[in-house]
Parts: sequence; structure tokens; C-alpha cells
Amino acid sequence: MEALIITFGIILIIVGYVSCVLPPLPGPPIAFLSLLLLHFTYEKAQFSIVLLVILGIISISVTILDNFVTIWGTHKFGGTKAGVRGSVFGMLFGIFILTPFIGPFSVIAGPFLGAVVGELISGQNVDIAFRSGVGSFIGFILGLGLKLIFTTYICYTFFNAIF
Repeated sequence: MEALIITFGIILIIVGYVSCVLPPLPGPPIAFLSLLLLHFTYEKAQFSIVLLVILGIISISVTILDNFVTIWGTHKFGGTKAGVRGSVFGMLFGIFILTPFIGPFSVIAGPFLGAVVGELISGQNVDIAFRSGVGSFIGFILGLGLKLIFTTYICYTFFNAIF
């Protein structure tokens, strides 16, 4: 039974890592479920409730923050409200429409193209529109990094509890 629990926990961590990159599943909360699984079913791995609550809050926060970092990047690189709106629309469009066609690249292409198109529609020149798109891309990379770092910490905590 222990082997089954550990195997299922490892599967949750793998799905968590994959979901950090591919939409629409939230990666860190899925990986966090592996810790909950261990805590409630595996006698040798007992975490403090405070740790679980803190990691759960961080898990949800990182997932939410990931969406706002892309918007922040667009704005930080000179994007106007039209570029920010375009980035948000592009993110949603990429996740729900483009994913079946271009796969994981939709999470990069959607916000980038949305920011560029939003700026162009509002009358900005191509240089500003492209900078806005680059900001969207950099925001995406920062958000991805946050999710991967946190999921790696969860993975470390999981395996540390087992061994």
C-alpha cells in the first residue's frame, strides 16, 4: 500500500511539473496534493499543519500571481492599457483556443500576440507594440520560473519525507 501511495504522489508531482508549462491545469496546487496525500495516508511522513497551510497558500498565490506577472511585464515594458488588455485576451485566447493547434507554445504566443495586436489596434507604432509583446514574454518567463521553483521545493519536501 505504501508503494501505491508513493507512486501516486510521484505522479501528482510529475503532472504538477507538466502543468507548470502546459495549460490549463494549475501546476503547483497539483504538486501540493502530493504532500497532502503523504500527510494523510503515509504514517512515516507527517508534516506540521502550519507548514501545510503555508505551502497551500503559497501554491495558490503562485498560481494566481503567474497570471498577473505577464500583465505586469507588458506594462513595465511600456505597454499601454490596450497592450495589457490585449495580453489578457491573448492569454485566454491562447489557453482555450490555440492550445489544440500549437500546444504548449500557446501560453507564450497568446499573450505576446495579444499585447502586440492590442497596441497596434490602439494606434501605437510597431516598436511600442513589439516592446509590449516582449514585456509580456518576459512576464511569462518570470511566472513560469516562480511555478517551477515552488514545484521543485514541493518535490524536495515530498522526497525528503519519504527518505
